[in-house]
Amino acid sequence: MDIPKASGRALWKGAISFGLVHIPVALHSATAEQGLDFDWLDKRSMDPVGYKRINKKTGKEVDKENIVKGIEYEDGQYVVLSQDEISAAYPKATQTIEIEMFVPATDIPFVYLERPYYVVPINKGAKVYALLRETLLNTRRIGIARVVIQTKQHLAALMPSGPALVLNLLRWGDEIRSWEKLSFPPEGKEEAGITDKELKMAEQLVMDMSGKWHPEEFRDSFKEEIMKLVHEKVETGDIQTVAQPEESETAPGSAQILDLTELLQRSLKKSGDKESSGKARGKKPADADSVPTSTKGTHKRRA
Repeated sequence: MDIPKASGRALWKGAISFGLVHIPVALHSATAEQGLDFDWLDKRSMDPVGYKRINKKTGKEVDKENIVKGIEYEDGQYVVLSQDEISAAYPKATQTIEIEMFVPATDIPFVYLERPYYVVPINKGAKVYALLRETLLNTRRIGIARVVIQTKQHLAALMPSGPALVLNLLRWGDEIRSWEKLSFPPEGKEEAGITDKELKMAEQLVMDMSGKWHPEEFRDSFKEEIMKLVHEKVETGDIQTVAQPEESETAPGSAQILDLTELLQRSLKKSGDKESSGKARGKKPADADSVPTSTKGTHKRRA
């Protein structure tokens, strides 16, 4: 299986920001969609078949100028919003990955991870980039940040992975369904009725089946069978010509960023001043290990 390489074209340019430190970076997609995309075709003419704006009640097509956007707040009850109102609610594009806190790497459950991007240093930002990467590795921390990509605000986790920093977009807290109504066995072996012998045998089985992670060893058998059929039809000339509309590309944004390593000292001094001020007022600074990541998930994603 061929491993797709990261695109040389940046999707986004800006900076990582924490304290007074700015690290100029560019985002590159870390994944490639490898699933099958079945297009709809008119079997009579082999023309592409798309989706129409259909009124679900009358079954008739609706002109674009007669369509408005609404939010259903109760069953059958909608609040209609104008395009100007929706546009005003969009977050401003700051071209910054704004780190708000650092948390232990084990604090983020896998269910929150949504989409990864490689973060690549640009404009002489390599040294400060490496400094942040090594610091996160040594402290076993990841950065919790906000970033705006194409007018949409995302919560994200900045984490080291080999030589790279990876920005993994996170799902917001209100997008994760609660397991309260689901039935699970109680936690703990005694509570779940598991004996020491059963646990030891299960652990031995896991260790016997353990190995190193090699993603190329795992293949999508359905995709391979379909593509085998496709290649066979191509070889026999069983193909049809379909004219597809061209897609336009949007140029990535850019930003002028300062790369000043000495800002670390000023940031530490600024952080220390805040801590001293908090103690003077009788407030105890929060321990990073005790801050739940879900507190950042209460902001809803805009439409």
